[in-house]
Amino acid sequence: MNHAVKLDETSAVGVAVAQFAPTADRARNRAVLRQLATTAAARGAHLVVFPEYSAFFEPNLGASFVAAAEALDGEFVTALAGLAVELGVHIVAGMIETCEDPTRFSNTLVAVDPTGRLVASYRKLHLYDAFGDRESEWVLPGTVTDPETFDVGGLRVGLQTCYDIRFPEVTRRLVDAGATLVLVPAEWVRGPLKEQHWRTLLTARALENTVFVAAADQTPPVGVGASMIIDPMGVAVASLGEVADVAIAFLAPARVAAVRAINPTLALRRFTVIPR
Repeated sequence: MNHAVKLDETSAVGVAVAQFAPTADRARNRAVLRQLATTAAARGAHLVVFPEYSAFFEPNLGASFVAAAEALDGEFVTALAGLAVELGVHIVAGMIETCEDPTRFSNTLVAVDPTGRLVASYRKLHLYDAFGDRESEWVLPGTVTDPETFDVGGLRVGLQTCYDIRFPEVTRRLVDAGATLVLVPAEWVRGPLKEQHWRTLLTARALENTVFVAAADQTPPVGVGASMIIDPMGVAVASLGEVADVAIAFLAPARVAAVRAINPTLALRRFTVIPR
């Protein structure tokens, strides 16, 4: 079963955001991933984006996360790669990765291509030490390195995670590396005004960088859902509510160039981003 459609640099790219609520049952999470990815591919997706912590999740961070951590060649990524080959799509999802600190783990995104190859990984830079939570007690922050990007059709894709979206420099560095589509897997915790923050920040990152943004969140009871795909003019071209589902949009690479021709903010800026 391979739904892949050959892309060239002028083709519209089918991008799907898939949302669900991962649990501590890793086999169940993989089964849900398979179901949603299969639906997305059948609808014409070339790239399917899943939430942060798709491999394993519990409402409270703790030692169980460390115990569930895997290497990049472990069971989760192997299963993801096999699914990508079977469906003929790129897949991006969040996992828990082992790290050099035996008491913590890395909050990692992985991207696999239709051949099953790991084409990019990203370890969350800005940890969620906010709104009463302390992600840094259990998670090792990622190292600031040159962004890893990959191509799907005529789009160059960059990765960032959840709380990173509150730091505009992260997206700008991805755009400086050539990204025209930024993916934001998230576990955006529910709370007063949080859904409004989510929508506003994602839209701002798309507008100020004149890029597509595709964000996949966990659904309730912990996440808000509301996964969406936003175009370079800040228009939500696909979105979801609060239940497990898939939304797809067909993104034309030429749209980025057209928007930048009338809104050349990147060319006009007078500042750059310097890591600290």
